[in-house]
Amino acid sequence: MRTNLAQLGLTWFVQNAKLDLAADLGATTRFLERGVTDQVGRPKTAVVDADVHNEVPTIRTLMPYLSDYWQETVNSTAFDGADVRAFPPRLPTSTRTGAMPPNGVPGSDIDLLTRQALGPDVEVAILNCTYAVDAIHNPYAAAAVAAAINDWQIAEWLEREPRLRASIVVPSQNPELAAAEIARVGEHPGFVQVAVPARTAMPIGRLEFHPLFAAAVEHNLVVGVHAGGFSGYPTTAVGWPTYCIEDYAGMSTVMQTQVMSMLVEGLFVEFPKLRVAMFDTGCTWLPSFMSRLDKDWKGLRRETPWVLKQPSDYLREHIRFTTNPLDIPTQDMALIRALFDQMGGSEMLMHGTDYPHWEFKAQHDAFMSILTDDEYVDVIGGTARTFYQLSPQAARNSADA
Repeated sequence: MRTNLAQLGLTWFVQNAKLDLAADLGATTRFLERGVTDQVGRPKTAVVDADVHNEVPTIRTLMPYLSDYWQETVNSTAFDGADVRAFPPRLPTSTRTGAMPPNGVPGSDIDLLTRQALGPDVEVAILNCTYAVDAIHNPYAAAAVAAAINDWQIAEWLEREPRLRASIVVPSQNPELAAAEIARVGEHPGFVQVAVPARTAMPIGRLEFHPLFAAAVEHNLVVGVHAGGFSGYPTTAVGWPTYCIEDYAGMSTVMQTQVMSMLVEGLFVEFPKLRVAMFDTGCTWLPSFMSRLDKDWKGLRRETPWVLKQPSDYLREHIRFTTNPLDIPTQDMALIRALFDQMGGSEMLMHGTDYPHWEFKAQHDAFMSILTDDEYVDVIGGTARTFYQLSPQAARNSADA
C-alpha cells in the first residue's frame, strides 16, 4: 500500500508540483537580481540582509588555514571534514535556481553570491556559515576547524567584499573552547555575530553555555541561533522521525525550546546586554508561545524568582527573528496583519533571504504588502542595522562598492 502511494505521489509531483516550483524559484532569482524594493513597489531604501549562507566547499579549502599538525592529520587519516549538510545541495528546497556554481556547493563562490545576493539595494549582508563543526567529536579538531573557517572567512570573504559581515564559527559543543575562539577573532570589525546551531546537546540557556554568551557580550557580538545542528539528539521529544519533512517542519519546536530555555534560565538577567537572533525558525508561532509562557510563569514564578519580568518582555527586548521562512496564510491579509501586530511589530523582525536556500516568495510578498512604509523600512534594514549596531561606515562602503 505504501509503495503504491509513493508511486502515485511521485507521479503527481512530476506532473504538477515540479513546474510550479520551477516557476517560483525562477521568480525568486529575478527578485534577487532586480533588487528587493523593486519587487515590492516600495520607495527605494537601503537593505540589510541578515541571513546569507556562505559554505565551505571541502576540507581542502581550509588546508591553508590549518596548522601543520592538523594538515598532517587530514592528509594521513580518513578525515574528510564535517561535510554533513542540513540542506542537501541538490534538493529544490536547498538551492534556488542558478545558485549552483560550476565547482563546489551553493554559497561557496563569492563572485556568484555577490552577483545574486548583493543586489543594488543591499547595504550589508550578514554571512551565516553553518559548517557542521558541532558534528566533530574530537574537541580540539572541532576548535581547529572552526578557527580555520574564521580565518578563511576573513581572507576570502570579508577582505574581498566590504558589504559583507560574518558570523564567528565556534565549537559550540564545548563552550570554553568556543569562548576562546570568540576572544581570538571577536575584535575583527567584519564579525558581528557568533553562530550557534539550534540542535544542541542541552538547552542553551543552561549554565554550561555561559562562557560562550559571556564572550559574545564582552566583544559586543550578537549570538545567532540557526536552524539545524548535529548534536546526535533527535528533533522531537519522542525519538527520531522517519522523513526529512518531519525534521524540517519540526525545527520550529526546537527553536521554541531554545527560546524558552534562555528566558526561564535567566540568561538575559545574567547578561543584560546579550542580543540573540533566531534564523530559519518561522515566527508566527510567537504570539501563542509568548502568551502560554507568560501564563505559566505567573502560576509557577516561585520556581524561577530571578525572572523578574514577564518572559515575553525579555524576549521583545533581547531577541529578533528573520523573515524567512514566513509561515503565513497568504490568502488572509487581515490575519497576517494581526499576527504581525501580536508578534511585536517591525522592531522584532529582520529581513533575511536565506540565500542560496529556497525562499518562500509568495509568503514574503504577502507579508511585505501589509506593512506601512515606516514598518517596511524597519524590517528591510532598520531593525537589523540597530540590532547589530552597524556603523555608518557600512553605508559608505556600500556606496563605494
